[in-house]
Amino acid sequence: MSGLVLSAWSAVSPFGVGSDPFRAGIKAGRSAVGELDREQFPGPFGRCGMVPDFTAVEYVGKKGTRTMDRVTAIAVTAVGRLLDACDDSLTARPEQIGLVLGTGSGSVQSIMDFTRDSLVGERPYHVDPSRFPNTVMNRAAGQSAIWHGIKGPNTTIAGGWLTGLLALSYAVRLHRGGHCARVLCGAAEEYSAQRAWLEWHGRSEEERATPLGEGSAVFLLETAADAQEAGRVPLAGLLATRFRAYGEPGGAREALAECVRDALRTADVRPEDIRLVAPLGAGGEWAALEEAGIADALGEVGPTWVRCRPLLGDTSAASTSLQLAAVLAAAGERGLAPGEAALVTGVERDGTVGCAVLGGGL
Repeated sequence: MSGLVLSAWSAVSPFGVGSDPFRAGIKAGRSAVGELDREQFPGPFGRCGMVPDFTAVEYVGKKGTRTMDRVTAIAVTAVGRLLDACDDSLTARPEQIGLVLGTGSGSVQSIMDFTRDSLVGERPYHVDPSRFPNTVMNRAAGQSAIWHGIKGPNTTIAGGWLTGLLALSYAVRLHRGGHCARVLCGAAEEYSAQRAWLEWHGRSEEERATPLGEGSAVFLLETAADAQEAGRVPLAGLLATRFRAYGEPGGAREALAECVRDALRTADVRPEDIRLVAPLGAGGEWAALEEAGIADALGEVGPTWVRCRPLLGDTSAASTSLQLAAVLAAAGERGLAPGEAALVTGVERDGTVGCAVLGGGL
């Protein structure tokens, strides 16, 4: 067990900016996927779960945001909303706060636009140098730390749909190694025509039926004692994270079942204690394999299923972080009750599966 609790969180999602609209949308089971303006967002998808009316100027400010790309602005906003929800004591020692942020490839749009400018310009070096930082993968994490004065370890994690869970696991190791007293952890993803085309060409016909989405979710991880001293309610304890690999697609079911069983053993949680399950629910055969693996591990229990993908679209690297936020939203403002547990899972097409087990009453 990690000994850490989730004591605060924020979300920027197709439901809107902030945890309140996200919580309301998840509890209502309301889809936030809508029609795209094809002139503004040309591409293969006609629908998307986009953060409504989101701009860097509106939510981050006019100063210093002229060249800030969308995924960076989403991440900076999510981190800022979390910090705003906590008192000033959280940032009293900024060197003791770590930040672990997950991403897909950073901003695909920024990378492609910058590369295109170098190819079609009169000279390859006639590019806007102020936009080059947007092409590196750790841009969002670095800017989030700089913008909010976070001076502890800063890490970027990329791992497909499992990125949020991988970031969570890394954050625990960062804290366990004594590198920081508290960790902000989450993931962010943006929508763009460039990302849409990459996703389209990498999907099967069945998977193309799922629209894309974007957003971010960020969490504060700290010890229960630190949370209580600061007057924050521990919403859930992070009891275990586990990952497995598989070869053929059919092996995903068994790999996930064993992954969940191992996590439950480590967390000392019984299947009947699981109140909430938040699966990734990827398109095609992957959703069926995932749910079958969960059922194999939990047996004849009847938890409440919290399914984000139909409501938000495929949020790629932000998926499992938003699933985790959905669990906290469904659990309520006081979090998981004593004796209750929750499970977040994911199956990645590249041959990996993962899960996290949360518990209440810490």
